[in-house]
Amino acid sequence: MKNRWKKFPGWIGTGLITVLNAIWLYWGLGEAFYEGWGVPDTPWILFLSIGLAAMLFSVIAILFPYIGGSVLIASGAAFAIWWLIPAIRSGFYTFSVLIERLFLSGGFTLVGILFILDGKFRRKSLNQQKPWLLKNLRLLIAIGIPLLIGLVVAGVNLPTVLTRIDDGNRSARLIEGKDVTLIWAPEGPGWNWKQDFGGYPSWNALAFYGSNPVGIDKDQESYGQASSEDMQTTGLCAFLSEDGSYLSSEPQNIWRLPTVEEIAQTLSQDNENAGCIWDGVNDRLSCKVRPDKETPLWAPDEPPVYYWAASEKDDSNAYYVSYTGWVGYQPKNWGNPRHGYRCVKDP
Repeated sequence: MKNRWKKFPGWIGTGLITVLNAIWLYWGLGEAFYEGWGVPDTPWILFLSIGLAAMLFSVIAILFPYIGGSVLIASGAAFAIWWLIPAIRSGFYTFSVLIERLFLSGGFTLVGILFILDGKFRRKSLNQQKPWLLKNLRLLIAIGIPLLIGLVVAGVNLPTVLTRIDDGNRSARLIEGKDVTLIWAPEGPGWNWKQDFGGYPSWNALAFYGSNPVGIDKDQESYGQASSEDMQTTGLCAFLSEDGSYLSSEPQNIWRLPTVEEIAQTLSQDNENAGCIWDGVNDRLSCKVRPDKETPLWAPDEPPVYYWAASEKDDSNAYYVSYTGWVGYQPKNWGNPRHGYRCVKDP
């Protein structure tokens, strides 16, 4: 009975590392298909790096408990510091998200401790002869189950991304949506204008473009939080030339940022309108079919998977719409490589 208890740390550690491996591989593959497919700027290995590293560390920990356990402890602590502390300081995480991500990062530290205990308890039984399957069972579980989950994720996503439509046309497009028809801006400053930091303008940056001095590069904090009225009067889209090729020094008031409803009703799949409707409450749009990142609305070879909408959530947050039919909101001063925008005008 005493020897059985000594096996518990190793098996508990194996169970936890299997869960962590599966979660990180599931997340990494999902994000690779969601954000990385067809985008030259986004190497797939970046999305899979955490999952692959976790699987490698788990192999080392099972075969060499002291070395692998120490690596897991150090990696979990370092990852928690790198991932959590800056976000906590900025107040970006809710409590539930904090607990979830603390497990995903700090969980490696707990697993490392369990494997070190396992190594201490296993020293006396290393010379015991066992069949190959039993000897490597924990290794097969920790690696095999996540790989099977990864195959399922790939099997679900590949049919969609392999048939994704991209006609290569990045000019202004007249798109007939469910109950709306708009002209969407061509390639240029009115559509996903990438900034020097590698991302795209925040909602505030778009809204304050025409504020003195006119331009995208200004101290946004000194202006406070923009409003829907700012987006209409001093927003970047209001300064876009009639053909959408350049920004004027004076407002032209031809183009504007679309609303959540307008983006939602223009989402499509296989060149057919997805029939999406936003009720103003739910995160998931009500769609007849799941929309996809395809032309003419999206640029499949560019990083943005969200479009900023002119609609505000509140004084500090603005809405965005994803190509898969989700509506979310972020702080208005938030700008990153995934949040793009596209100006529209009436036909």
